Amino acid sequence: MLVADKVSGVNTEALAAHLSRTCGALPVHRLDRNTAGLLVFALNARAEEELGAALRERAVRKEYEAVCVGIFAEKQARLAAYLVKDAARAQVRIFARPHAGALPVETEYEVLGERGGLSRVRIVLHTGRTHQIRAHMAFAGHPVLGDEKYGDEAANGRYGVRRQLLVAKRLTFSPAGGLKCLRGREFVSSFSAEFPEEKGG
Repeated sequence: MLVADKVSGVNTEALAAHLSRTCGALPVHRLDRNTAGLLVFALNARAEEELGAALRERAVRKEYEAVCVGIFAEKQARLAAYLVKDAARAQVRIFARPHAGALPVETEYEVLGERGGLSRVRIVLHTGRTHQIRAHMAFAGHPVLGDEKYGDEAANGRYGVRRQLLVAKRLTFSPAGGLKCLRGREFVSSFSAEFPEEKGG
């Protein structure tokens, strides 16, 4: 397998195409274009199957870092809600209660620091839905700073941030089967979600 540390602004598909040409790598999951951090690729068909299964079975812990708008009343919590994907609009909607066509989502966060009305948080996904972190944190009242789809336009403008400050920071493996040699292995991104300076400040 190959683990790439993607720069914000690079499409997963473009990176996958490049790695496919250069070393035959096959993508097993994706990140939004403006999310930085770790992406896993398989180097053969068997690895693709086993890595895909490990991700689906939650045998890979995904940990993120983000800078969110606002100060959290609870400094650590596990949020549960329901997500509906709107493919036509390329976005999702979050509901507090079961809703037609909705899938359950669970997002855990822990506040790492606070500054000037912003919070730096660690986020662990317990489900892996499209735009889950961005939409769920916005629904909770603390959108990811720089998110132009689900975020706070005023805050984004105040800090001059046009890409979400979100990083796929850490992957920890606990698989079985052919990947059991990876059990306990951890990969950490070189990128971090850092507090920005306010424009003019």
